Amino acid sequence: MPLRNESDRWGAVPQLFHWLIVLLILGQGVLGLVMVELPKRPSVFAVYNLHKSIGLTILALAVLRLLWRVFDRRPKPVPMPRWQHLGAEIMHWALYVLLFAVPLSGWLFDSATGLRPLFWWGVLRMPSLTGGAAPHLRELFEELHEVLFWALIALAALHAAAAIKHHLIDRDDTLRRMLPGFGGKSRRRASRSSSA
Repeated sequence: MPLRNESDRWGAVPQLFHWLIVLLILGQGVLGLVMVELPKRPSVFAVYNLHKSIGLTILALAVLRLLWRVFDRRPKPVPMPRWQHLGAEIMHWALYVLLFAVPLSGWLFDSATGLRPLFWWGVLRMPSLTGGAAPHLRELFEELHEVLFWALIALAALHAAAAIKHHLIDRDDTLRRMLPGFGGKSRRRASRSSSA
C-alpha cells in the first residue's frame, strides 16, 4: 500500500494516523473514566501522568495528521448526495477541532492546578499554559475538558455509524478506503479482469 493517498483510497500514513488516534482515544477514555474513581494517593499519580502523556501524544498526532492532510491530495469523494458530502466535511473538521481542543483543555486544566511540572512521557517538560496555579480557572478547565471529551466521543460514534451505514446500506467504498489491506471496487474489478 502506498504511503500517500490514491484517487480511490487513503494511503498508509493517513490510515496509520486515523487508527492510532482511534485506539489512543478509546484507551484514553477508559483510563480517564477509571482514574477519577481511584483513591487520591501518591501511587495513583502515575496513572494521571500516563493519561496526560497519552493526551499530549494525541495532540501531536493530530498536528501531524493535519499537516499531512494539507500536503497530500485527498482521494476523490465516493458518489453520494451533496448534503452528505457537506455533512461529512463538517463532521471531519469538527473532529479535528475536538482532537485539538480535548488535549489542550486537559493541558490547561493541569496547568491551572499548579501541582507539579508536566512531563511528556517523563522526559520533555511541557510549559504551563496558565503561567502557574490558577485556582479560579481550574474548575472551568476541568468542566470544559469533560464536556469536550463527551462531545468527541459522541461525534466519533456518529462518524463510525456513518461509515458503517455507507458500508452495509449504501454498499459503497467509504469504509473500505480507510481499512488497511482492502482495495476499492475499482481494484477488485481490475484484479478480476486480470485473472480472467
